[in-house]
Amino acid sequence: MTRRLVVEADGGSRGNPGPAGWGAVVRDAATGALLAERAGYLGFASNNVAEYSGLVAGLEAARDIDPAAHVEARLDSKLVVEQMSGRWQVKHADMKRLAELARGVLPADQVTYTWVPRAQNGAADALANQAMDAREGLWRDHPDGYGPDATPPVEPQAPARARRPSGAAMRFDDAEPLTVVLIRHGETPMTASKAYSGGAVPGPSLTSTGRIQAAKAADIVFRIGRTLWPDLPHPSALRASPMVRTQETAGAVGRRLGLRVELDEAFRECDFGEWEGLSADQIEERWPGDLKRWHVDAEFRAPGGESIEDVGVRVSGALERLRDEAVGRTVVVVAHSVVIRAAIGATLGAPSSVWASARVGPASITILRLWADGEREVTVVGMPTDL
Repeated sequence: MTRRLVVEADGGSRGNPGPAGWGAVVRDAATGALLAERAGYLGFASNNVAEYSGLVAGLEAARDIDPAAHVEARLDSKLVVEQMSGRWQVKHADMKRLAELARGVLPADQVTYTWVPRAQNGAADALANQAMDAREGLWRDHPDGYGPDATPPVEPQAPARARRPSGAAMRFDDAEPLTVVLIRHGETPMTASKAYSGGAVPGPSLTSTGRIQAAKAADIVFRIGRTLWPDLPHPSALRASPMVRTQETAGAVGRRLGLRVELDEAFRECDFGEWEGLSADQIEERWPGDLKRWHVDAEFRAPGGESIEDVGVRVSGALERLRDEAVGRTVVVVAHSVVIRAAIGATLGAPSSVWASARVGPASITILRLWADGEREVTVVGMPTDL
């Protein structure tokens, strides 16, 4: 028999728009047992966007439990239920994007939508408010089920943050830096073919492998400040280059962290100009010797495009702005290989001629720490499959 699951989802915004969060739970339809809980903080967003975000997260949690299950999604939002049932149109751009995400989680014939009174959606509502209060997400699974009337076990607290673990950059004070977690987007068709895919065009979507890589990177980032690098603050903000591949990767990270993605033009990939979409062999055939020069001479621009130093200037400025906004926090930035190489090189003060030497694989993670007095630290982690 096909398993039946119930998703209860909700979202809220204090101000509408204002500080917003969402919550979702998954239950076994037959027993009422609690199987999964999710919550996330969105930052500044509308009530409807928060409700849709809770629905997407709840459906994804149900899919992870049993991708073949029939799911009844219960919400106290008449708007979301009617739009997802196909009876009302979705016109708002953010809601349209989230509705498409929700429809893509499971086949349409496996999901039904039910409106319930607010009083019957208390668990999801409580999680949404918890996320807004803490400005942090929650991810809790109960694979063996937890009784519908019982109190779930308390999530283990993160270990106390160590001040300066062994191997960290030496400091003689307690000044807190800005921590930046750089993630390269997952694999795309052009990544696999090694074609040059720049920042002047939206670019391709992730491949199936790229989506898996993005999910693995999201899991690792979720553990920062908890079971991985406990001396670092848990991520509280998420930015991404506006390219399609980075937005898709950031979407996976945002859903895992319960954070809203903010797009930042400063982190878009290098503009490769006339080299856009070409392989190294094709570039060499048409512009003999220029590609090697571009990699070695960081001031040399691609025809109609940018140099590595051009990228370094805008990326350095963006990192300085992030640092000036607030230290003592962790910001995740989803970007590209040239961008991350420039960020590493500029942070270390290395000559621009060697910036291209850093290996930055798809969905790899690099951690920068930037102090207000100019001190810095770099941790190159590598690809999520290495951890």
